[in-house]
Amino acid sequence: MGEIEANLKETVFFLSEKIGQRSYLDLEKLRLSAKYIEKAFNSYGYLVEKQPFYFRGSLYHNIVAQIQGTENEKELLVIGAHYDTIIGTPGADDNASGVAVLLELARLASTSPLNRTVLFVAFCLEEPPAYMTKNMGSYVFAKSLWDSKIDLYGMISLEMVGYYSNKKGSQYYPSPLFKWIYPDKGDFIAFIGNIASSVFTKKLKDSFKKNSTLPVESLNAPSIIPGVDFSDHRNFWKFNYNAIMITDTGFYRNPNYHEEGDKAFTLDYAKMEELVRGLYESLKFI
Repeated sequence: MGEIEANLKETVFFLSEKIGQRSYLDLEKLRLSAKYIEKAFNSYGYLVEKQPFYFRGSLYHNIVAQIQGTENEKELLVIGAHYDTIIGTPGADDNASGVAVLLELARLASTSPLNRTVLFVAFCLEEPPAYMTKNMGSYVFAKSLWDSKIDLYGMISLEMVGYYSNKKGSQYYPSPLFKWIYPDKGDFIAFIGNIASSVFTKKLKDSFKKNSTLPVESLNAPSIIPGVDFSDHRNFWKFNYNAIMITDTGFYRNPNYHEEGDKAFTLDYAKMEELVRGLYESLKFI
């Protein structure tokens, strides 16, 4: 097992098994999760900022680490993943997997920075009851960028990226029509965005295909299609930023979605390593 795969496993296991459920009610568990993420960023040499915000009288934090680009310092790229869970689940795929990939990308960038300046952000409160409201951590963060007139090249939301299946019929879609276009095996990663983010999506997908053996599919569509806006990227759209979700397609594939069975052993860490390597290399060329 290589270093990347080992680190991915460690992060997913710590968040989903050692800490477990990390809902908006579990303030101490969210604090421990944030502490773990902050410690990881610090160990890679990052100075970490904690963005505080309140929801229903309790304090929550987004965890932010920044690294300067080698060429394009002013045009920022945000890469984010939420670290909270819905009530009743340990959240290995949703979304310890996204956090694990986030931390590995940050580790790789710390030794060999990308062309653009990158903000690595661990968001709190993506799940209900904050979901689809201005109380989401990602909304708070996106609004802060907009209020500060930050020039953002794009945002990537890492949302459930660890579950894969080679079984025929393991991949579902919001409509049977999609099966005429997309695979019926859940062995690929998906890049999902709105129409306005089509160019950003295509650039990243084209680069990813050149730099990874992991199959990739993409969709740019309006939010009327269920799932297209089901993560933190939606809040960047509200401020007219390019933003996409990178995902294993969540409930269209993973039978453990929002269930107690969303555990660390169900994930494919070799595939997750392929995603990390492919993404890191791809981001050098967009």
